[in-house]
Amino acid sequence: MPIYTFEHQNTTISKLDTASFNSLGILERQHLQSALKNNIQAISPHTLIIAEEFCEWDDSNRRIDLLGIDRDGNIIVVELKRDVTGAHMELQALRYAAMVSTMNFSQAVDIYQKYLGHSKNAENELREFLNWEEEKEAEFPKDVRIVLAAADFSKEIATAVMWLNQKDLDIRCVRMKPYKLGEKILLDIEQIIPLPEAQDYQIRVKQQAVIQKAAKTEIESNKRAKYRFEGNIYGAGQLVLAVIKKTYDKNPDYNLEKLQQLFPKSIQGTYDIITTTEDAERIQQKTSRQLKRHFLNSQDIIRTSDNQELAVCKEWSRYGTNHFIQQIPDELGYIVEIISDNEELN
Repeated sequence: MPIYTFEHQNTTISKLDTASFNSLGILERQHLQSALKNNIQAISPHTLIIAEEFCEWDDSNRRIDLLGIDRDGNIIVVELKRDVTGAHMELQALRYAAMVSTMNFSQAVDIYQKYLGHSKNAENELREFLNWEEEKEAEFPKDVRIVLAAADFSKEIATAVMWLNQKDLDIRCVRMKPYKLGEKILLDIEQIIPLPEAQDYQIRVKQQAVIQKAAKTEIESNKRAKYRFEGNIYGAGQLVLAVIKKTYDKNPDYNLEKLQQLFPKSIQGTYDIITTTEDAERIQQKTSRQLKRHFLNSQDIIRTSDNQELAVCKEWSRYGTNHFIQQIPDELGYIVEIISDNEELN
C-alpha cells in the first residue's frame, strides 16, 4: 500500500513517491545493517542481537548479517538485502540456519561476549534477556528462526518461503520500502510472510495437523497389534466386531439401544461403536470415501429382530482397543488376550 501525506487544514492527501535504497545512497552494510542491529525490533520483535557478520565456522567464509536470540530461546538468523529481488537470499539463510543449529548456550555466550567486548557480562545479559529462573542450558536452542528483510521479494522467493513454512520451518519476510519526504527518509516496514493476522491461525492449523498425524500413526501402529478371543486371532477392529457379533448371537432379542448401552460411544471416543448402516454410510461420505469408519460388508452387518441393520466401528487406536477390552461387561464372561505380533491374523 502506498503512503500519503495528509494536510488537514487544506484537506489534501498526497501520495509519496517510492524511492530505492540505491537512489538514496543507502548502503546495505554500512547504513541499513548498522541501523537495524541497534533497532532490531523494527523487523524482529523480542530479539537480542548477539553478533554481526558472524562467520565462526570451519571451511567457510560465509557471514550471517545479524545473529540474534529471541525470548523463547530460538536462534534468529537475519539476512538483509537492499535490492528488490534479494536473489537466493532464502537459500543463503537456510545454509546459515543449518550451520548455527548445533550451537549450544556456552557457545552463544562466547559469541555474544565478543560482540559486547568487555563492557558487560554476556552470560548475565543473556540470562536476564531470556528471563531464566532455573538452569535451562540443555534446552537451548529451541529452534532456529529466519528473518529475511529486503526492499521487496520476488514471486520465486515468496513461493519458496511459503512452501518451506508448510514444512514446519519458521521463515519471515519483512519488506522495507523507503520513501523520501523532504530531507527525511521514511521506511514502511511490514511483515508480509506470514501475514501477522494469519500467523496465529497458521500455528493452530500446524498444531492440529501434528495431532492428527500422531493419531493416524497410532491407529496404523495398532493395525499390527493382535488379540486372541474365543480361540481366534484378530486385529483391533476385527476384535471389536467379533465381540459384538458374539454378544448379539447369544442375545438375539437385543436391539441397537441395548447394544449401545453395553458398548457406549465413550469407549471409542469419536464414533458410536455400533450404529445403523445408514448413519455409518453418512459418516463415510462426510469424511473420506476411501477410509471406511465402520464394517459395511454384508457378512459383517448385524441384522436385528426388529429389522435394523447395524454396523460396528472399525477405527481403533491402541489405547481405545485396550479401553474397550477393559470395559467389556463382566456378565458376558469374555476373555481377550493380547498376544505377540508374530502370530498370523485370522
